[in-house]
Amino acid sequence: MLFAAGNGTRLKPFTDLHPKALLPLAGQTLLKYQILRLKEIGCDEIVINTHHFANQIVDYLQQNNNFGININLSYEKELLNTGGGLYNVKDFFVDSPFFLALNVDILSNINLNDLLKAHKQDDIATLVVSQRDTQRYLLFNDENIMRGWTNIKTNEFRPNNIENINSLHKLAFSGMQVLSPKIFQYAADLGDTFSLVDLYLNCCKTENIRAYIPTNYQMMDVGKTEFLAQAEQFAENLKEKGS
Repeated sequence: MLFAAGNGTRLKPFTDLHPKALLPLAGQTLLKYQILRLKEIGCDEIVINTHHFANQIVDYLQQNNNFGININLSYEKELLNTGGGLYNVKDFFVDSPFFLALNVDILSNINLNDLLKAHKQDDIATLVVSQRDTQRYLLFNDENIMRGWTNIKTNEFRPNNIENINSLHKLAFSGMQVLSPKIFQYAADLGDTFSLVDLYLNCCKTENIRAYIPTNYQMMDVGKTEFLAQAEQFAENLKEKGS
């Protein structure tokens, strides 16, 4: 699944007239970049959630013949956030042993095949994380199993009764994950609109959510206008390296 429904308010003025998924970088859109990466690893079916200027994404995919793969669109009249958006399309995944879910606006040099191989059959999720500076972190034990979440700016912790909190290490989430469809059973009590982190916190006490830390990892969240020049160079570098 590709998460592409957000309003992209940090990318104004481009998103005043376009969806962020169609932001051009290094000669291609963010959406094309992600679709081609998935296609390269043998993916033949993708679900994309849409909301902001959704008709432009429909037209773009039609103009490009869906890039030669089967693409399903899930239009959200009201934004459901990442977790709600995923749960809304659960029927696409219930018969799969596992599936990928990616934010459309994350550029990285990650090898998606290596990520898939790292996913363990008994784990409910494998999350791409890294050691980088941010305000919000996922908390993992020494076995790299998720135990909670924290916002270091507000000193908030979830759940608020985390065991052995001083022994946990903080890792930043990268908006990429491999999921088991079993995770949908933990979403039913969260309402219509919730984040993936909400979903993970709802099941991390009883299920294994494992950290995946790529080696020589580079990533960029294409989320702010002031970083677009840097993102353009990052995308160019990825093209040159064939990522």
